[in-house]
Amino acid sequence: MKKLLLPVLAVLVILMSACSSQAAKPADESAKAEQPATFTYQSETGPVEVPSHPERVIVLSSYAGNVMSLGVKLIGVDSWSKMNPRFQDQLKDVQEVSDENLEKIIELDPDLIIGLSTTKNVDKLKEIAPTVTYTYGKLDYLTQHIEIGKLLNKEKEAQAWVDDFKQRAAKAGTDIKAKIGENATVSVIENFDKQLYVFGDHWARGTEILYQEMKLKMPEKVKELAMKPGYYALSAEVLPEFAGDYIIFSKTKDTDNSFQNTDTYKNIPAVKNNRVFEADAKSFYFNDPLTLEFQLQFFIDKFLGN
Repeated sequence: MKKLLLPVLAVLVILMSACSSQAAKPADESAKAEQPATFTYQSETGPVEVPSHPERVIVLSSYAGNVMSLGVKLIGVDSWSKMNPRFQDQLKDVQEVSDENLEKIIELDPDLIIGLSTTKNVDKLKEIAPTVTYTYGKLDYLTQHIEIGKLLNKEKEAQAWVDDFKQRAAKAGTDIKAKIGENATVSVIENFDKQLYVFGDHWARGTEILYQEMKLKMPEKVKELAMKPGYYALSAEVLPEFAGDYIIFSKTKDTDNSFQNTDTYKNIPAVKNNRVFEADAKSFYFNDPLTLEFQLQFFIDKFLGN
């Protein structure tokens, strides 16, 4: 009888071990295993067959932060993303690539390439890997993130972040207006390549947060000339006309900012009242989730900090 029980017990042990192993397998891995290897993504240029779970993504545009925030591995990024000081740790082992260096892209063996509608050599890139391009500004900045979430098969995660971010940004805006006043105006300026720019409400640099989410006001001159195109080039002499009660100055150390030493600049009320908040331009260029989180905290600290 004992001899008969031994084989039965052995079978039971094997079955229990298999069940235990199956139960220990992460749910997301099981879900991945059940999904097809690819799916059809409806891009703005037509349907594209893309991997359900891309693992070697190249970004030839400003969307590196979107991809990283969704936990998808990057193997190549554009030069602007590479020089972003806030991305350096995450991108230290990621190659810098361009749409003209096709040989390097082939060597990296991507399974998905993301670019802009202005990206060169798109037809050749499509021969290397599935390639999806977006027209910058065609979608608003949060819808763009959700769209990238769809592409990467992470729409739920993207939507959850958007919902939470909007709530937190609106709350911060309410607190800021309570402190600076409902009618206080804010300008966002940048000194790039020896040219001053002022920005509307949809050209990164924190403008989406300040104007769209926080509902802060911009000076009338900014609204008139920068709102529709997104930005407006101006000279230092007329800067006072575009200056709000508060100024966000996006600047880099390697740019000539000597205009800040002129009487014209020093006599701007926001300057005289210490209401100019200087930000590192290279950290402020984009409007992806990683950058937006940094910008939101920057505004909370500067406007509400003691």
